[in-house]
Amino acid sequence: MLGPVAAPALRHASPVMQQTFQREQVGYGTAIYTGGVVPTRKAPVKADSTILVQGGSLRTWSYRSPSVEQVQVVLSTEGRPLDADIELWHGPDNTPCKMRVYVENGQLRPFSAVIETPRGPNTVAIRNIGQIEFPIAANVVADQVDSPSADCIAASTTIQGGALRTYPFDPTVDSVQVLLKTDGRPLNARIELLQGPNNNKQVIELYTEDGLDRPFFAILETPGSGNVVRIVNTAPIEFPMTAGVVPHSINTDMSAADVVIGGDIGR
Repeated sequence: MLGPVAAPALRHASPVMQQTFQREQVGYGTAIYTGGVVPTRKAPVKADSTILVQGGSLRTWSYRSPSVEQVQVVLSTEGRPLDADIELWHGPDNTPCKMRVYVENGQLRPFSAVIETPRGPNTVAIRNIGQIEFPIAANVVADQVDSPSADCIAASTTIQGGALRTYPFDPTVDSVQVLLKTDGRPLNARIELLQGPNNNKQVIELYTEDGLDRPFFAILETPGSGNVVRIVNTAPIEFPMTAGVVPHSINTDMSAADVVIGGDIGR
């Protein structure tokens, strides 16, 4: 004898995914955010705001808001070499700006550059292409970004495609500004910091799809003497560019008694 058949249990409706918006404390006020980007930084860059990128790994920083028009990338190490790829992603399969960076000593000469990010959303991708023994401290900020001085803009000169230009600096110059742009054509360039014959301390291989909409600006640290910045336009002759290279900071404490390699300090 079979017992009475139990009635089938009522089936509950499948759970529905709901999206709620929470009130968060951001900046100096309280508001409900349904989109956009929260300011990335309210104070100067701190050491604890950097992210350690191990050798062979990739880290990304995304900015959805179109109000973020430029970001500053700062890379450094603990004194070891720095070898990285930096790319700007703007939509799927679109890389309007990318650069390859090599620095002999990432503590003595940290890399600092400004990348234009108009018409968001944009993503900055930093890949440490060095060995695992050489990690990189990376920081990307969207406010308090460095900008070229009036002297740097006024000192811009034309470099034809395939040509190069060198800029020697006095030992009292601790850092220099480098500004590269075009009239709207693609920008392909190599920026080298030399200290002695064929002694590259820093090398930047740069590509930008529009040198007017996305100019390149960087600050190169130039400690010591005998520093020369060499700008090479690696594009064909149909793609000239303008380059401005001027001192950024000067060490007024250097005396004439200091040892200078490769020349006279009073030159």
